[in-house]
Amino acid sequence: MKAIFLTKKGNAHQAFDIKETEKPKITLSDDILIKVEGFGLNYADVMARNGLYREAPKMPSILGYEVVGTVEEVGTDCNTALIGKRVVCFTRFGGYAQYAISKNFGCVVIDDMDAGTALCIATQYVTAYYMTHIATNLFEGDKVMIHAGAGGVGTALIQLCKLKGCIVFANAGSPEKLDYIKSHGADYAINYRTTDYETEINTHLKEERLDYTFNPIAGSTFKKDFSLIGSGGKLMLFGGSELSGKRWGLLSSLNFVKKMGLMLPIGLMMRSKSVIGINMLKIGDNKPKLLKKCLTEVTQLIKDGKLTPHVGGEFLASNIADAHDFLENRKSIGKIIVKWETDSI
Repeated sequence: MKAIFLTKKGNAHQAFDIKETEKPKITLSDDILIKVEGFGLNYADVMARNGLYREAPKMPSILGYEVVGTVEEVGTDCNTALIGKRVVCFTRFGGYAQYAISKNFGCVVIDDMDAGTALCIATQYVTAYYMTHIATNLFEGDKVMIHAGAGGVGTALIQLCKLKGCIVFANAGSPEKLDYIKSHGADYAINYRTTDYETEINTHLKEERLDYTFNPIAGSTFKKDFSLIGSGGKLMLFGGSELSGKRWGLLSSLNFVKKMGLMLPIGLMMRSKSVIGINMLKIGDNKPKLLKKCLTEVTQLIKDGKLTPHVGGEFLASNIADAHDFLENRKSIGKIIVKWETDSI
């Protein structure tokens, strides 16, 4: 089979090598072998390529968190009825390949669902669902701020928060993206390139405060978000994209942490505020049944037409570097997917 190996850090056009390798084998009783149609990109892939994602495997490695494909083989603890079924699956890396291993709890049958729509489910919509339905509970009228609203997780968060009746502030970096997030339900769309979002939100809120912020950026945005939430408010931290693209190694990392500042637990109690960290790899490792619940429920919401994922870019596997550039340079809207060339499978 062919697979895309990450062999170097840095520039996407120098980092990947597409080559033949052995097809993965089922080694555990809950393993599932998938013949892959396509896979999705996530910003964690960009962070891994730049050497900034500590969970990434050592190079040379195969990245990738989710795939769509057909079940070819299952372990002894799996239902054999899955064989031949078309599924979307989580992969704990290994997704950038023509065959990948998933877990019994990490896949759901999608039948004839469009591959792009399905690839939105696993990482991005499940992450958003976990944050809005499991890690906390939103209520009608809650005021929420969503960073990177035009991205895959941002799109999902807007839709899920509106399903709960929330008032949604979301930011993005271009007029086109502002129109996009409004079309998906955002009540207030803020261009972070031209406007200070903290000032803009305070102008709308007057004496009130936010109930939630959903933040994949961290760094300099952390203190702003913490000041925007009020008593009972929660800052949901699920990424550190502000560190991406920094050229100064350890110095950049130290500055990134410095911008976030120190926080004492007693201060959280006195202000009745919460900071909740989200890492879905850890949820998959340690709470597999919970991950399965999210995956199943999100898929049903999409089948019922209550959520509408958006594919903002489709690339062939041979153009993996272009796909990474598109995502890293913040040109993308919604989900970016990559498909294997038909004659190469």
